[in-house]
Amino acid sequence: MLAKRIIPCLDVKNGRTVKGVNFINLRDAGDAVELARIYAEQGADELTFLDITATIEERGTFTSLVRRIADVIDIPFTVGGGIRSVKDVGDLLEAGADKISINSIAVKDPSIIHTLASEFGSQCVVCAIDVRMNPTTHLYEVYVSGGRIATGIEAVSWAKEVEQRGAGEILLTSMDSDGTKNGFSLDITKKVGDSVGIPIIASGGAGTKQHFLDVFNQGGADAALAASIFHFSEIPIPELKIFLQEHGIPIRLKH
Repeated sequence: MLAKRIIPCLDVKNGRTVKGVNFINLRDAGDAVELARIYAEQGADELTFLDITATIEERGTFTSLVRRIADVIDIPFTVGGGIRSVKDVGDLLEAGADKISINSIAVKDPSIIHTLASEFGSQCVVCAIDVRMNPTTHLYEVYVSGGRIATGIEAVSWAKEVEQRGAGEILLTSMDSDGTKNGFSLDITKKVGDSVGIPIIASGGAGTKQHFLDVFNQGGADAALAASIFHFSEIPIPELKIFLQEHGIPIRLKH
């Protein structure tokens, strides 16, 4: 069985790492480069960097900051935010990213998924899907523009489409759970995971070590992404990994 992955996420605004609840009420969480270095040293399996206002501000990702982060880590590095073209992806890969994450542009122009997968390989293309339960339909709906705009697209059908178009991985964030520390949304994580054959990174809601165990055992996630519990040193990554290994989860420990 493939090892499960633990992925800290750097949500960056104006060059600083921030973290909110349900995508709002952001607070400063520290220097992105320093946090990245610490996570790599602690044994994080990968690192994700999301420039959370690039799309709304209609600009590209901070490539200079991407380069500075890439210089201090030796683990796979995914970058997202404001990506709109093959050139944008090329620039980020040249700056040190290993994978890129697209969200709003994929919904706006789904053909870009195939274009990027053909150009750089499916392993490079992560489709981020931000979802929220629709209280009327009781289905999970896809949101774009940093969680600001509802699309009316049902989450499971969109996950199937992005896989069919060439995405190599899905970063699934439950907006209802984001920042709450009440646990990952196991139901939608499992539904999406059962419907596709590509890895699912679960995001939104991590608050305890048990939450990670639950998302692997009950949610079927291939990786778990978290932010504030790592940024504010609530759960050290080595301690989390030992806990998961002791509970039968295949995990890589840093030696």
